[in-house]
Amino acid sequence: MKKPTRTPLSACQLADAERLRAKYVERVKESRERGDKPTLNQTEVGERCEWKSPQSTVSQYLNGKVALNLEALVKLSVALDFEPADVSPTLAKGITRAVDSPAKPARNAAAANSSPTDTPFPGGADIEPVDEKYAFVPQYSAKAAAGLGHENPHVESVATLAFKREWLRIKGVNPKNLIVIYADGESMWPTIDDHDVLLVDKSRAEPADGQIFVMASADKGVIVKRLVQSPLGGWIIRSDNEDKGEYPDLMLSRSEINEHRIIGRVIWRGGDL
Repeated sequence: MKKPTRTPLSACQLADAERLRAKYVERVKESRERGDKPTLNQTEVGERCEWKSPQSTVSQYLNGKVALNLEALVKLSVALDFEPADVSPTLAKGITRAVDSPAKPARNAAAANSSPTDTPFPGGADIEPVDEKYAFVPQYSAKAAAGLGHENPHVESVATLAFKREWLRIKGVNPKNLIVIYADGESMWPTIDDHDVLLVDKSRAEPADGQIFVMASADKGVIVKRLVQSPLGGWIIRSDNEDKGEYPDLMLSRSEINEHRIIGRVIWRGGDL
């Protein structure tokens, strides 16, 4: 079986790796100046993060071979003593480390004491303990076309995205049923933009009027569209983009909707403003 090709890191992810590498070099220099024996190294950092392959895992993050995810960012921020936003402003939006190290108090006490439930991402108080406060949803290389469709012949999990467990509970979803993929194209604009992150609930695989779904079909591949029930009982696959010359409605009979396998309902999307 052919091994899937690793998805190249984006410019933003490569910049995260460069900033992380700079923090690591800075901490190694400090360790050397203190006369630590041995000097701080990648293996020690990985062991502090409790990774099974400590040196290899740290090396892949430092050299931009694997994209940082929020769980790794939080662990590395404690191991190397930095604020998450200093390394990855994108991943760290809305979070502040609750502790700088096991023996140090939070730098931002106000942030550490706040944990609003109306936002999906962790706040300061959510960082410790990690697993109890938020769920890590697998983030896949697959794309759902807001356009003509994607075949996605090879799909791999490239990272995880963290969501507050309380936020997920309020939305009535089980983290085990969730995946994160990406939108590609402009057919769902302005609701969903090109490159937006899509949180998909795989347990919601039945058609529902007015809801947005990720679907797969033999001829179109994977698409993200809104389903609208027609007056005759069939379904309309509709793009939110008002340019119907470019993105026309697709009318389906009751039987034809079964030819489009619903992967799940889109319950949240995130992207640039």
